[in-house]
Amino acid sequence: MNHQINIGFETEVADEQSVRDLIRTCAERVLTSEQVDFDAEIDVTVVDADAIREMNAEYRNKDAVTDVLSFPMYEFLNGEPQEELEAEPDSGCVMLGDMILCYTRACEQAEQFGHSPARECGYLTTHSVLHLLGYDHERNDEDTRLMRSKEEDNLAFLGLTRD
Repeated sequence: MNHQINIGFETEVADEQSVRDLIRTCAERVLTSEQVDFDAEIDVTVVDADAIREMNAEYRNKDAVTDVLSFPMYEFLNGEPQEELEAEPDSGCVMLGDMILCYTRACEQAEQFGHSPARECGYLTTHSVLHLLGYDHERNDEDTRLMRSKEEDNLAFLGLTRD
């Protein structure tokens, strides 16, 4: 498959290329593990705390800095599309949606949880792509366990462990 992971930075990041590579690798891994059998596209924007706070206020009526936001274009349920998917005429890809990652918050959480910023950014990317594919940790306990298991399996495959 020819998946397109478009990554833009609206905040300064010390090693932008390695963060870009990490996000791309994690997103592609989830698409592969979920056996997405069509050319998919995801737009990723890396932002700071102020930007994600504004987005939370605008889209979620929540005045808070969060780590990642996912904006799916299609309705999926646990990896299965619930509607007909259409490829974009220009790219030939199905636009799965947008991911907004707050790098500031990711680094804070990495320190708080005692692991690397790479592990945290990898986790947040994996988490967000699963949301774009209709996985949800708030629907019920069974779906929470399923999503968490998929997150850990993908991160373990990539060597992004908690230590």
